[in-house]
Amino acid sequence: MAATGATRDDVGYKAETVGERTTGAHDETKWALLTTEFWAMVLLVAAILIASAISDSLDDVRAWTLVAIVGTGYILSRGVAKAGTDHRAGSLRGRRP
Repeated sequence: MAATGATRDDVGYKAETVGERTTGAHDETKWALLTTEFWAMVLLVAAILIASAISDSLDDVRAWTLVAIVGTGYILSRGVAKAGTDHRAGSLRGRRP
């Protein structure tokens, strides 16, 4: 774990350790709530919706279109991040002996 900069006191490290113990498997990608992309998406969606509530030039249709585009971009980025990992149930990769 030293290569990724995570320490034993890190919340993400602890969450992934619990997940590994529970499932017995480890995959390469982090859980969605532990990624910077997720929180960036949440903040961007909130900013768009707040801006549409305040601004006269950003109507609701355009705001929700932008929210849909941001959400789609996030979903695609998670798909690309997980594309190289093996997520099949019962996969032996990453299992502890």
